[in-house]
Amino acid sequence: MATPESVRRRKRRFIALIVVLLMLAGGWSAFWFYAASQAQQAIAGWRAREAKAGRVYTCGRQSLRGFPFRIEVDCTPAAASFKSGGVPFDVETKRALVVAQIYSPNLLIAEVTGPLTVSEAGKAPELVANWKQAYASVGGNPLAPQRVAIVFDNPTLARAAGAGQETLLQAGHMEIHGRLVGGSVWNKPVIELALSMKQAALPAVRLAAAAPVDGDIVATLHGLDDFSPKPWPARFREIQKNGGYIEITRSRLSQGQTLAVGAGKLSLTADGYLQGKLNVTAAGLEHFLNAIGASMTVQKSPAMDKVAGFLDKLSPGLGNLAREQVGSHLSFGVKAIEGNSKLEGKPAVTLPLVFDQGAVSLGPIPLGQTPKLF
Repeated sequence: MATPESVRRRKRRFIALIVVLLMLAGGWSAFWFYAASQAQQAIAGWRAREAKAGRVYTCGRQSLRGFPFRIEVDCTPAAASFKSGGVPFDVETKRALVVAQIYSPNLLIAEVTGPLTVSEAGKAPELVANWKQAYASVGGNPLAPQRVAIVFDNPTLARAAGAGQETLLQAGHMEIHGRLVGGSVWNKPVIELALSMKQAALPAVRLAAAAPVDGDIVATLHGLDDFSPKPWPARFREIQKNGGYIEITRSRLSQGQTLAVGAGKLSLTADGYLQGKLNVTAAGLEHFLNAIGASMTVQKSPAMDKVAGFLDKLSPGLGNLAREQVGSHLSFGVKAIEGNSKLEGKPAVTLPLVFDQGAVSLGPIPLGQTPKLF
């Protein structure tokens, strides 16, 4: 049976524990509010420095919350104006929520609510992006990030076309990952980009309009001066001016019954077209060629002689057979040479995918024209 003295000791220990917990809670609260005030000062200082460089960030209504373990900055709506590095342009989105964990301040997580619009300064929006959900993460110093990831569910991208809009992209899921692999953010950065997409469609691009595409592409950008905010056309112009290039180190694309992998290097011409070659191995290529109507394209172009000559080099007589069949079935020739390679256990053919002043051809087969990048 407990004595009165032992009961008093337990009470004293209990009270002491409560006092310690209250002190810890009070200390943590003070720390959180101090960190929040420092975050507000850092945001204000960052905005001021960016504004001096011609990059103005505004927030319609800003709130700070997240106690006890996070700092959340909620901005509704969020906008940015970029007045340096080429043509001035504005970006605006409905809401941006940025979160940092107290115990991991070098990792920022952002949730962005669409639509997001991009326009030349003072003009109507030229591009409109929207999505079901979008998240971004930035690792490293926010002023000089080392890695960035952006994840979209059901993204769409459209551009103004007369009184309406033209859909450029739509997908079920898309992820973009970027990391610094050379230089620094402010001096000759080398950026590795990884793109993953599911059920992606590019209605304005003939090669990707036939059916949705699943794919993974890893590329490295060489030739940038820095990675300050600027339009992608200005960034591509910078790469061309510096003699840079886009190195595709790995790619895997599937569309219907066609599967292709490839790698290579592309540069940019002075007038903004892609130039270079990728080595592509494809299985089920005939299904892709039939889907885009390649037979009619070849039949109406001088490329038929090149196709026949190419096939004759692989196997004498194939050229004439392909010439006889081209009106209805160009893939006859391709089907006949499948098996010189294997791709994931399937008969495949290896051909160069050539970009010449933006004109694209797979071996001798013309596929179309890519747009200027600037």
